[in-house]
Amino acid sequence: MADEIELKTAPADFRFPTTNQTRHCFTRYVEFHRCVTAKGDEAADCDKFAKYYRALCPGEWVERWNEQRENGTFPGPL
Repeated sequence: MADEIELKTAPADFRFPTTNQTRHCFTRYVEFHRCVTAKGDEAADCDKFAKYYRALCPGEWVERWNEQRENGTFPGPL
């Protein structure tokens, strides 16, 4: 029998009390990339932020933001 995978979403965050999670998604994406910049690509501390933004953000947004970061046009504070 195959190992079971436990799926979880990001925990509730008091900064984002409404059902619209757009800002929550964006903030978690920025927090992940700030963490990677500060601690390096292999830092286990950053894994939780990656899980959070991947659970909250549509894939199309992440792809666009990744392209913007590569081009130096990302609108957020990294």
